[in-house]
Amino acid sequence: MKHTTVIEFIKAQFPNSSFIPLHAPHFGGNEKKYLMETIDSTFVSSVGAFVNKFEEDFAKYTGAKFAIACVNGTNALQIALIVNDVQANDEVLSQALTFIATANAISYTNATPIFIDVEKDTLGMSPKALADFLVHNAELRADGYTYNKTSGKRIKACVPMHTFGLPLRIDAIAAICKEWNITLIEDAAESLGSYFKGVHTGNFGSIGTFSFNGNKTITSGGGGALITNDDALAKRAKHLTTQAKLPHSWRFTHDEIGYNFRLPNLNAALLCAQLEQLNSFLENKRELASIYETFFRNTDITFVKEIGNATANYWLNTLLLNNQQERDDFLKTSNENGVMTRPVWDLMNTLPMFANCQHDGLENSRWIAERLVNIPSSVRK
Repeated sequence: MKHTTVIEFIKAQFPNSSFIPLHAPHFGGNEKKYLMETIDSTFVSSVGAFVNKFEEDFAKYTGAKFAIACVNGTNALQIALIVNDVQANDEVLSQALTFIATANAISYTNATPIFIDVEKDTLGMSPKALADFLVHNAELRADGYTYNKTSGKRIKACVPMHTFGLPLRIDAIAAICKEWNITLIEDAAESLGSYFKGVHTGNFGSIGTFSFNGNKTITSGGGGALITNDDALAKRAKHLTTQAKLPHSWRFTHDEIGYNFRLPNLNAALLCAQLEQLNSFLENKRELASIYETFFRNTDITFVKEIGNATANYWLNTLLLNNQQERDDFLKTSNENGVMTRPVWDLMNTLPMFANCQHDGLENSRWIAERLVNIPSSVRK
């Protein structure tokens, strides 16, 4: 299919726009009203009614018992790792095909990522690749933990990501992690509104983490959250994100090293308004995904769609082209013609700070990285 034909079709989905962004925020509800209420209350920082309301509403929406609001998704993942006892010199299984925040959060705990290959249809961690890696490279010792036979280090956690909101085969990943006593933490940063077998992403492991960056399905400019069904983990996560301050009416007493990761009330006000509109956003985005899927059907370009038993939020609509040259030509032509498109991120193992990390060859990850393109996916007004 000619690239100009694709570009003109994308433009037709966003008429009256001279430039079409990849994913623009949409503010069409109570955002201004709630912001003014926050300003009038003077509680604009990390204490306020909207922070509490957002946590309650977000937990209810995702079906989790608890939600903790954080300043961004990266810090939510960092806290998730800390409260699950990931320590310095531990290893954490993850993906090379992910946004760098995943690997950075692991590094903040002074742990080391190991990169496992992904599947071509979900773009998320492959259960087969995970199982194969553990069988050939790990051992479950008498102390109950899994260790890397090469490095001798404990493999404490596994952090798969639901890439672009496409649910991966998370039940199979969870089963493997249980077998090897490895803590499962879901990087659900991009998958708000996505489900696998009727369960919202983020609920399959110990903790799930989300991002509300400016380009996400709902946004507060920044912002993040973690969800869990474990009371003890929720309490400790909230404690650590509020500088580990002990409750008291006037004293400042802290019992461990904490973090200033609590979401401000101003941002929470925006999120409460955005969350009220989420279902309409998702319906709008699924309609666009259906239009794209129909258009690319029976062409030489693959539109990546949700697998069976999965419901994707289609945060970013994704194409797979035939080779790297074709991908680069499409990226160049589309961006030169006012249609913002982007490739997938550079694989983590190709970056200097993660170049020495162990991986399993990453055959599918490399194949995808040469071909993938994201196309405009905003909520259409």
